[in-house]
Amino acid sequence: MKLDSTDRKILAILQENARITTKELASQLHLSNTPVYERVKKLEKAGIIEKYSAKLNAEKIGRNMTSFIMVSLKNHTKEIVENFQKDAMSLPEVMEFYYISGNYDALLKVMVADMSEFKVFLEEKLASVRNISQFHSIFVISGDKKDGFEINEVEEEE
Repeated sequence: MKLDSTDRKILAILQENARITTKELASQLHLSNTPVYERVKKLEKAGIIEKYSAKLNAEKIGRNMTSFIMVSLKNHTKEIVENFQKDAMSLPEVMEFYYISGNYDALLKVMVADMSEFKVFLEEKLASVRNISQFHSIFVISGDKKDGFEINEVEEEE
């Protein structure tokens, strides 16, 4: 599906506020409700909009410490990697999983309350996941994150 300028505007607005009503979205776009509603449904059906979610404040829910753990696996068959991903993502502290190239095979984003909880996570949870040969942890001092993509870079319909 190719996106026109209205589709890109819809996506940009929804990335800022996914709870916006169709009426408010239509008002911002200077369009009527029905075409905007149909465009959003089309974007959802095409899989461009995958889901809507809430962004939580990590500090307020007790996840003050973020780390990235690079993991090397002992074996690398498709099934082993898929099982490792499933096992890692089943741990509530693991927020994101990436299968990567280079010196390591996977990158995990882990969020915990503090170093004590991180120690428990490593010793009691990650250590129980099969097929890990080694890992390396990096701790986040501060960071920033974009909540979405720059929609202007998406190819426009000709």
